[in-house]
Amino acid sequence: MANGPKKTQRSDPVRVVLGALIFSLLVCLGNSWNSWLEFAQNLENSELPGIYTFAVVSEYPHDREAFTQGLLYAGNGTLYESTGLYGRSSVRRVALQTGKVEAQHNLDSSLFGEGLTLLDERLYQLTWKETFGFIYDKHTLSELSKFNHQMTDGWGLATDGKILFGSDGTSTLYQMDPQTMKVIKKHTIRYGGVEVIYLNELEYVNGEVWANVWQTDCIARISPADGTLIGWIILSSLREGLIAAGEKDIDVLNGIAWDAQGNRIFVTGKWWPKLYEIKVYARDDQSHQGIEQLCIPNRVNF
Repeated sequence: MANGPKKTQRSDPVRVVLGALIFSLLVCLGNSWNSWLEFAQNLENSELPGIYTFAVVSEYPHDREAFTQGLLYAGNGTLYESTGLYGRSSVRRVALQTGKVEAQHNLDSSLFGEGLTLLDERLYQLTWKETFGFIYDKHTLSELSKFNHQMTDGWGLATDGKILFGSDGTSTLYQMDPQTMKVIKKHTIRYGGVEVIYLNELEYVNGEVWANVWQTDCIARISPADGTLIGWIILSSLREGLIAAGEKDIDVLNGIAWDAQGNRIFVTGKWWPKLYEIKVYARDDQSHQGIEQLCIPNRVNF
């Protein structure tokens, strides 16, 4: 018996599209897997930064209207704080015990206040999008002068008593001459080969530079000598505790102050009602699983 005519097999458009989607997914998964393997390999080949946690020693009141951008401890129970937002930016002197603002200088409404540090009795304050900042008398908060800098933006500022450290929201940690504000040196901060972007508020702590990483609950401990990431301090439970207590309007962790004489660390956040003295210590579990997701933020448009 003769075979009948063969049916012509037509391609099903749905199958074609589905096949293309599956192929694309496999490619993406492959790329993600390769990226993860590369990250893991870089971690394995480098000296791993330590993982640190904390205990709360004391809690203090903090102005919940303060959009904290810079924080420092100046001794005798006195903090200095820089606040941001257009029309609400300031530099202020604050009593640690009560959180009371004892003196305040407001910035022009066209400026967004950023990082703050104290060097030789003078306060240095950055502004966000402008490549300039201000120098104030620490006693009166009166403006003494204005300075220009070479960073892209102004985010964080700190000092070791000789030079200034700055951040501009990238992965770069700058070292600057306080007399000229010119960049002396800069380092790109990496974790497992991945750039640690959004370095924000800075503090010089016992030979290290500590940096808030914007949009995370992590503080990066950095060697100023070569930009090596020494460790991660994980502070997630502070913000989580405030939210659980009903503080729904708080923003990100931001603000580190070091009392060099008393060896005390203070931290707070934007619109946080509390400032905390914390004790930092090595976490028992030194596994780096999940640290990249926790401490390396995704890029956002703003």
